[in-house]
Amino acid sequence: MWLGLLAILFLAGCSSASKSTPSGPDHSSRYTIKQDRAPSGNFDVSGLQDAVPRYEQPRTAGNMAQYKVWGKTYRVMDSNDGYVARGIASWYGEKFHGHKTSNGEIFDMYSMSAAHKSLRIPSYARVTNLENGQSVIVRVNDRGPFHDDRLIDLSYAAAKKLGYKSKGTARVEVAAITVREDGSMTLAGKPFKPGVGAPAVAAAPVPGQSAGGSSGLFVQLGSFSQRDPAEALLAKARGVIETPMRVREVTTGSGRFHRAQIGPFSDESEARHAQNLLESRGFSQSIVLTDSH
Repeated sequence: MWLGLLAILFLAGCSSASKSTPSGPDHSSRYTIKQDRAPSGNFDVSGLQDAVPRYEQPRTAGNMAQYKVWGKTYRVMDSNDGYVARGIASWYGEKFHGHKTSNGEIFDMYSMSAAHKSLRIPSYARVTNLENGQSVIVRVNDRGPFHDDRLIDLSYAAAKKLGYKSKGTARVEVAAITVREDGSMTLAGKPFKPGVGAPAVAAAPVPGQSAGGSSGLFVQLGSFSQRDPAEALLAKARGVIETPMRVREVTTGSGRFHRAQIGPFSDESEARHAQNLLESRGFSQSIVLTDSH
């Protein structure tokens, strides 16, 4: 029964998952609205405040090491520290409003929240619309979107504030915000204080660059508490791509981890090419990271 409940929770909050189910079961019957949509009327987001990052005790709900949706396996990161990625954002709204998210909370389309396939939840992230330079901070408390070409699903309100609600999707940068017990924060591995300086694309960690301009990009295939699984994963990757690889040991607020990484790459297009190649060969949960700290 618990496994069944988890499956329902994973599917609960993601509009993209329910919009396209060619080979999977139809879960739409649990919603009163068949097709997702924006609420009627003109919701004013001009005074809507960003989510306020705060330390939250790690939870088990929504954070299984791996889960499966429509036959595809997804893996949850051991730590969000240093995460920054660019891709396509979509949004979800009225169909899922009032239903449970993947960690058992209630989805509110008017809140500043989001769904992500692999970030630990609940957590926080800054999302920047690369088409207009606007940024918001959201609380990630859900799983999805389950389309290969989508990076993140924002709530209706967050998407409207970012300026792409009517368009449906936008190219964005997602940078994880890590909050420690003492209240200190990092944004994609860099010290961060909300409200200090206007959040803009130029201020975000750009893949391929660091403060000194010398670091490259790495495609991370997985992160483990032990070194052996990381080495085994890289051994498999060597049969796919001939690129330098490493196991990078990092210590985070959640413990010590061994990250299986490919690289470095000199620019984002090179890293994305390698990532696409690896994903086509079964490495489905890769992410692109800077070589932070």
